[in-house]
Amino acid sequence: MERFRNRKQGFTLVELLVVIAIIGVLVGLLLPAVQAAREAARRMSCSNNVKQIGLGIHNYHSAYNKLPGYRTGTTDGATWPPGYSDNCNLYNLNPLVGILPFLEQQALWERIANPSVENSNGTTRAATDPWPAMGPTVDGNDQYLPWVTEIQTFRCPSDPGVGAPAYGRTNYAACLGDSYGQPNGEFVWWHTEDRLDNQSWVVNGRAGDRGMFFARRQTAFRDCLDGLANTVMYGEITTDLGDNDKRTHAAVHQINGASALEHNPLSCRDGLDPERPQFWDQAVSFTTWGGEARLRRGAQWASSFDIMGGFHTVLAPNSEICTDAGAGDWGGVMTARGNYGASSRHQGGVHVLMGDGAVKFVTDSIEAGNSSAGNVTPTANNAGYPSPYGLWGALGTRASKEIPDMSDF
Repeated sequence: MERFRNRKQGFTLVELLVVIAIIGVLVGLLLPAVQAAREAARRMSCSNNVKQIGLGIHNYHSAYNKLPGYRTGTTDGATWPPGYSDNCNLYNLNPLVGILPFLEQQALWERIANPSVENSNGTTRAATDPWPAMGPTVDGNDQYLPWVTEIQTFRCPSDPGVGAPAYGRTNYAACLGDSYGQPNGEFVWWHTEDRLDNQSWVVNGRAGDRGMFFARRQTAFRDCLDGLANTVMYGEITTDLGDNDKRTHAAVHQINGASALEHNPLSCRDGLDPERPQFWDQAVSFTTWGGEARLRRGAQWASSFDIMGGFHTVLAPNSEICTDAGAGDWGGVMTARGNYGASSRHQGGVHVLMGDGAVKFVTDSIEAGNSSAGNVTPTANNAGYPSPYGLWGALGTRASKEIPDMSDF
């Protein structure tokens, strides 16, 4: 009896293994729940960012009675063809620039609105040669400090994109409507007055720009005849990770000429990897010129190249993006046709900002009509046609007299 009481107490090896196995099972069961909770928190934070952008836009409109401009800014009247300029931004500023003072970014706005000599690398320019008010060209400039400043409100926490070739990324873009066939504000890059007065370009451009935002002209809430609650104003885009993701790297399609993409939004789909349809096949060609940043989604927050700061309500969210800009074509990147959709790192859809400031989550399965047919180049001869892209297309237009059933999403 004494010998039994003096025996050391402890776990046997079998007992320890059983306990470890139970702990492992519990961790395995809890880990997905923890990950889901984290993503839910990130998704809520993203939704809040979209809401803040909406409040900034509404406050801007209250102050100026119009929306912030898309592809607005300054020009020196001399840089032609369009390219890089230290003297002006060549009418290429994003609406996000205009709303900075309404997003508690007054300090950054002051740097942009006034001449400065500070460079992003800590050096300074000569006092006789400062950066101009409203900054130099966004594209191709990594020395101007505001353009490389990443703003937390403009980033979705679910998007892991960082670093080169992008700088100053953004995950939020302006809605350009359901038409990409008439490049958004195509004529505006012809900066001399005689070109701006070319009536056919102007009229056709106006007919083709059906979204809440379009180039070089500032809309107002009064222009939204379909109702602010029925019209998408801003939405999510993913930034590129350098992995040939179909949503962030635009494939080039010119097999049958430029009109192939113009009349067929699905014309690039045969370039997807059949084994991994989220990515492009290795044989697909991409436009390159002066580096990759200009052709990667969301790479420059202050730029209003359509691939940087705009999206179309043509293909459903998280579909492939496509362009007919030729390799080496800088001007083509600005004015060529490009079908750029909304996208996100969230599971199953994207956040969008409605004109009335409401934030909604649109699923990838939203009814998007017949994407393989229909003329997507409205001109003065066929303006006002109903969107061929179903509910999604109707939500992207501000004055097409299509009132969507909001209970459908």
